[in-house]
Amino acid sequence: MYYHKVLKTLTALLFLTLIFSACSQEKKTQVKIVVPPLQVNTITVKNEAVPIWKQYTGMTKASSDQEVRVRVSGILEVIYFKDGEMVQKGQKLFKVQQSEYIAALNAAKAKKAQDEASLQLAIADVNRYAPLVQEGLAPRATLEQYQAQQAGLKAAIAGDLAQINKAQLELSYTIITAPISGRVSARRVDVGNLVGQGEATLLTTIVNINPIYAYFSPSQNDVRLFQKYRNKEKPDAYIEVQGGMEKLRLNGYVDFANNVVDPLTSTISMRATINNKQGKVLPGTFVYVNLFINDKYKFLMIPPEIIFSDQLGKYVYIADENNKAKRVNIETSYSTKYYVSISKGLKDGDKLIVSALVKLKNGRVVQTTDTTQKDGIQAILKAHKLIPQEK
Repeated sequence: MYYHKVLKTLTALLFLTLIFSACSQEKKTQVKIVVPPLQVNTITVKNEAVPIWKQYTGMTKASSDQEVRVRVSGILEVIYFKDGEMVQKGQKLFKVQQSEYIAALNAAKAKKAQDEASLQLAIADVNRYAPLVQEGLAPRATLEQYQAQQAGLKAAIAGDLAQINKAQLELSYTIITAPISGRVSARRVDVGNLVGQGEATLLTTIVNINPIYAYFSPSQNDVRLFQKYRNKEKPDAYIEVQGGMEKLRLNGYVDFANNVVDPLTSTISMRATINNKQGKVLPGTFVYVNLFINDKYKFLMIPPEIIFSDQLGKYVYIADENNKAKRVNIETSYSTKYYVSISKGLKDGDKLIVSALVKLKNGRVVQTTDTTQKDGIQAILKAHKLIPQEK
């Protein structure tokens, strides 16, 4: 019994010795880990004049849309264009069979020639009888008859000239030309069809899409602010067309605002005239219309992609004077997809961290590289062509 107690005591002492020995060994092998500074890019926040743009959804419409109709009747003989192609004002589109109208013109000319010959005879008769009447050798009634015949023939020749002009005009109408430059739609008739019988047959339509109009509807309040702060008579605008393999951007200007508010939406229709020289945007296309407001007011702007958000609100990270990442809560006001205006939280000269954002945490040591020239607001404006050109 005594030996059992001694054995238990020795075993417990041995176990405790092993534990203390292991702990002592662990303390001896612990190595302090030094975390290297996180490499980050920063931009210097600056309160500066920035061009202000507002974006709206809109729809394009042809700047002019004109029907092409025939003004004479006859058999359609020639079609000079292909459906959908671009045509210039005055370009031939259709030809109506001309034989009937050429015959009418020739008949009018022949009638005029006949009346002119008769007039010469009448003039000769008047000249011959006038002296005889003066000498009493011929009756005055005969002279007056020749004079009346002369006057009638002059009137007939005037009518002949009018008939010739009409026949020439109708003959010219057999060639149907483009009234405007633009893209021609599908033809409504085929060669051999009888056209113009009883009505001015619609042959096709032409739409002018350069320039092309983009209509959009800002709120009444937006229009009021726009009219208050704009600094150009015809402010810059551009449209963006999404979808497909190519993203299009076309420049233009705003030249029209309606003077009536839509009672259902409280919006006002506005129009941007857009340069569409290559005809890439067609009428009825859904577009984003970007409207320039002003570039004379100073704002503190930052890129939107570096802004975080949690239950406490929006925040960003700056590099403080000790080269540590510091969380700064912010409040924003005006914003676009390219930049956001900061109304509270940041100040002029702050070094805003713009890279390695997923690795940041408050208090982490950072090593900064200033990339304001590449990543700053002015660089963003230039990259996206948001600085209006002086006209």
